[in-house]
Amino acid sequence: MIAETVCSAVAAAGLGIAAVTAYRKRFLKAARIAAYSLVPLGLVMTGVVEWLADTAFSPTAWAGFGVLGLAWALFATTRAVERRRGDTRGTRKERKAAARSARTDAVAPAASAPSLSQAPPRSASAPRAKGDADDFSDIEAILKKHGI
Repeated sequence: MIAETVCSAVAAAGLGIAAVTAYRKRFLKAARIAAYSLVPLGLVMTGVVEWLADTAFSPTAWAGFGVLGLAWALFATTRAVERRRGDTRGTRKERKAAARSARTDAVAPAASAPSLSQAPPRSASAPRAKGDADDFSDIEAILKKHGI
C-alpha cells in the first residue's frame, strides 16, 4: 500500500515538473519527463509493484534468484574455460562448412577464358631480356602457392 502511494506521488511530481518544463517552451524535454514519470504509475496499475513487494519478502523467491545466479555463474565459467582452451568451434553452420571442406579436397577453379587482346606468341629462339625473368618469377611463385 505504501509503495503504491509513493509511486503515485512520484508520478504526480514528475507530471508537475513536465508541465513547468512545457511552460518554458521545452516541449521535447517535457514529453520525455512526462514519459518517465508515468512509468511508476503504470507499474502500480499493472500490479508489478505488488508482485515485487511480495517477492522481496518471500524466501522461496530469493532461493529462486540464487538458483538463477548459480546457473549464470556456471554458464559464464564454462564459457571462459572454453575460450581459454581454444575449444570454440563456431556456429553450427561454421562446423558443417569445416566438415564439408575436410571431406572434399580443395580444387583450383578452372582456368579463365583468354583475354581479349592476345599478344603474338614468342618464339622459343627469341632472346629474352634479363629483367623479364626476374619480374615473372615472383608472379609464378605466387601462382604456384595458390595452386594456379
